[in-house]
Amino acid sequence: MLRYLAKRIFLMVPTLLGVAVLTFFMLRVVPGDIVEIKLRGDGGTVTQEVIERERERLGLNKPLVVQFGEWMKGLVTLDFGTSMWTGRAVIEEIGIRIGLTLQVAVMAAVISVLIALPLGTISALFRDTWIDYAVRVVTIAGLAVPAFWLGMLMIMALLTFFAWSPPVTYTPFLQDPLANLSQLVWPALAVGYRYSAVVARMVRSSIIEVMKEDYIRTARAKGVYERLVVGRHAMRNALLPAITVVGLEFAFLIGGLVVTEQVFNLNGIGRLFVEAVSRNDFIIVQTLVLLIAVMFTVVNLVIDLLYGVLDPRIRYA
Repeated sequence: MLRYLAKRIFLMVPTLLGVAVLTFFMLRVVPGDIVEIKLRGDGGTVTQEVIERERERLGLNKPLVVQFGEWMKGLVTLDFGTSMWTGRAVIEEIGIRIGLTLQVAVMAAVISVLIALPLGTISALFRDTWIDYAVRVVTIAGLAVPAFWLGMLMIMALLTFFAWSPPVTYTPFLQDPLANLSQLVWPALAVGYRYSAVVARMVRSSIIEVMKEDYIRTARAKGVYERLVVGRHAMRNALLPAITVVGLEFAFLIGGLVVTEQVFNLNGIGRLFVEAVSRNDFIIVQTLVLLIAVMFTVVNLVIDLLYGVLDPRIRYA
């Protein structure tokens, strides 16, 4: 297990390096100049000398190879640079937002699992009955309805019946847990519902396949209670593909809550990503892309390790 873990961590290095190289050089060929946008974007009139001086201050007049080398050196020392737009440290810009996004993602993941596991299991066990058809309607609706649109409906309903609207400022959990949860539970529900639809359909398909296996028939032939057959034998194997979906969806939520954050007035990573792209703030964009890549690689590693826990047949050499 330790050798497998070390090998996987070692293989993460070239993957992340490839992401860093592609992101850095592709952002440099995107049309637009951050200095022009910053100094002349609102109709401002500045001389070319001022623009060149600002480009020199930001290091944009250096060769791309030198800029890339400085950025990689900063990554090794955990110095992600300074925002070209705000002048604040990138780690500070991300740090004040990452907690909010992670909390919404975790809450959405928990809500989706709590909804998806019972729905998917019931749908599979009562296949082709009215219960199955009802669950299918719920899950297909979750796939069809965008999370931000559902969030807008939630806000309209809360505003109409309870006179509640999204707060202007974010309240940290440690400062006021009740206010924090009352603010974030709604976007988590909106995202978690769609999330649960994907997982529930995966659980349903997996259980249907697993229930056809020989070891399930053997357990039934031995007189094992149906509840134990489903809970102990079928569920552990059926959860393997579902865990993959849960993990990848969770990693996606780190940077994929853009519109939902806008609807619920949340200043998270998604909004920062959009603002940085619109301003051509290369430093923040490339750091966020690398952060999301790290999340995906780490989540994939955790998923692979969970496979060995749930399925004893899997051994890591």
